Amino acid sequence: MTLDIKICGLSTPEAIRAAIDGGGSHVGFIFFAKSPRNIAPAHARELKKVVDGRAKTVAVVVDADDAFLDEIVAELSPDIVQLHGKETPERVAEVKARYGRPVMKAFSISEAADLAKIEPFRGVADRFLFDAKPPKGSELPGGNGVSFDWRLLPALDPGIDYMLSGGLNAANIGDALRLSNPPGIDISSGVESAPGIKDTALIEEFFKAVRTAQAMAA
Repeated sequence: MTLDIKICGLSTPEAIRAAIDGGGSHVGFIFFAKSPRNIAPAHARELKKVVDGRAKTVAVVVDADDAFLDEIVAELSPDIVQLHGKETPERVAEVKARYGRPVMKAFSISEAADLAKIEPFRGVADRFLFDAKPPKGSELPGGNGVSFDWRLLPALDPGIDYMLSGGLNAANIGDALRLSNPPGIDISSGVESAPGIKDTALIEEFFKAVRTAQAMAA
């Protein structure tokens, strides 16, 4: 099984090149004003030229209304829309129908019971993203650099397609892959030198760690 790898919260051509050259299958752009990784849809349109079809583009939003999503889709024309807020199954279905694109729905996880919350979304969302619950006081639903117990994930129905997110970095990705064996992984703050500042050296280090982990598991 090929491991999908998404580098999220990209904002510079250099970081995008590092993400794709390293082996990234997905690149994520964040449209959420409270995030240090927030960019304007017009900026994302320019960055997509750097992607040049070599990876799938993901538009990440948090409880966005139709007007904002219309703007994002018009500017970026993303391959996937990621809903990272409190969207309902009905809202996921609306977004899929309105834009004709796959939707990835994010969930905050801290215990096994949290995984049950995906049930109403099965058959509606095309993929899930499992992130750690934000620390107390954080205004960000993701990108907080914290993780959850990866040992919860092997109990999932093997037919569930998801990306593992939350607190991943070069030092722990080997353990994360070994303990959860996910179909995909998503990293943001783990390849940053400061909030919102992607570090190309850290991106390269992360991909090297992934390759090492995969070689050891082979």
